Amino acid sequence: MVLHSNLQAKGFRGKRELVLLINTHAVQLAGNRQLKIYGKLSCASGKRMKTGNRVFFADEEEAIGMGYRPCGHCLRHQYLLWKEIK
Repeated sequence: MVLHSNLQAKGFRGKRELVLLINTHAVQLAGNRQLKIYGKLSCASGKRMKTGNRVFFADEEEAIGMGYRPCGHCLRHQYLLWKEIK
């Protein structure tokens, strides 16, 4: 898990580091640290969250392992499966 606030603290250098992580597929999902929700990097709901709450995950297994649930907007199918289990 990578905290966005740690990357942003470095300014422009942090933004370049984030782009590099995304381009190399080291980061594939984003999450909200307060709400414990993860979703796609392109999710409109995720783009609206505060950067202090934003975290990044390498894959779905990492997000689930950290106790996060799927986003109901961009990962609808996974969310419905998660909801059935709960």
